[in-house]
Amino acid sequence: MEYSEVIKNARTCIGPYCKACNVCNGAVCKNTMPGPGAKGAGDLAVRNYTKWQEVRINMDTICEQKPVNTEITLFGKKFSSPFFAGPVGAVKLHYGDKYTDQEYNDILVSSCAQNGIAAFTGDGKNYQVMIEATKAISNFDGMGIPTVKPWDLGTIREKMELVKKSGAFAVAMDIDAAGLPFLQNLNPPAGSKSVEELKEIVKMAEIPFILKGIMTPKGALKAKEAGVQGIVVSNHGGRVLDQCPSTAEVLPSIVKAVGSDMKVFVDGGIRTGTDVFKALALGADAVLIARPFVTAVYGGQEEGVAAYVQKIQAELKDTMAMCGAFSLDEIQKDMIWK
Repeated sequence: MEYSEVIKNARTCIGPYCKACNVCNGAVCKNTMPGPGAKGAGDLAVRNYTKWQEVRINMDTICEQKPVNTEITLFGKKFSSPFFAGPVGAVKLHYGDKYTDQEYNDILVSSCAQNGIAAFTGDGKNYQVMIEATKAISNFDGMGIPTVKPWDLGTIREKMELVKKSGAFAVAMDIDAAGLPFLQNLNPPAGSKSVEELKEIVKMAEIPFILKGIMTPKGALKAKEAGVQGIVVSNHGGRVLDQCPSTAEVLPSIVKAVGSDMKVFVDGGIRTGTDVFKALALGADAVLIARPFVTAVYGGQEEGVAAYVQKIQAELKDTMAMCGAFSLDEIQKDMIWK
């Protein structure tokens, strides 16, 4: 199945908010929430995409011709490529009635694992979302990363027990979800966390803990102080606060601040293997891609996910070969023009 066919199929069943655009750049859905859009004017999702396009590639084909290796090892697990499916929860609310969260996660987790990568799974105001996400990960030998919303500590403790039972090799928290409109004034409450609270959550996890939603060097250093093992440079796809910078704009300063002390992931508007290359050249260890994986599931189930993974892998390998980088370690900042 070609990815163009996946997109065409998705348009028949993904509505009413997502339009399964040829290029998922945030321009059409903008501020549709519920749906895949963003908070406020909705221009931040567009900015995320646009700023990656402003980073250009420095081609260099004067080099020995060798096979390209995109393998990466993170938290003791080897993956075929340095990109992962990002967390999406409450798919019925945002993307239509075709799948429950359990059905969506069953497809996503298993097909990502079968294609050599891993899926981050989502959380939501319905407690069943995390139950179903961790069940999907458990069904596939723990090959997935559950993402917990920043609830109160009691609720987080309960959800961490679900994570542990799943056998997941790592766990994440999208701390920036504190700004989602549909998580406001809930019981249990969701909100920001202090460094001391994060230290307690890291202890609860007992497995590598990834903090998603870091947008400043200061925030990254707070995460480091809390003892997290990885961060995701993310503005939640532009969904939580209007008028922020893009992730491409802030990534280099955050990488510089933390050095090699933590694994650094980045998301937000990354849509091609060439974009993945740019993110790695700017210092990220790996990349998360969220919305297009939803399109892949709705448009082709396991085949759709495979088609998208293969597309990104092929684009990444081609870019690496055309820049003289034959392993991820060989990707350098001077291979991009910014």
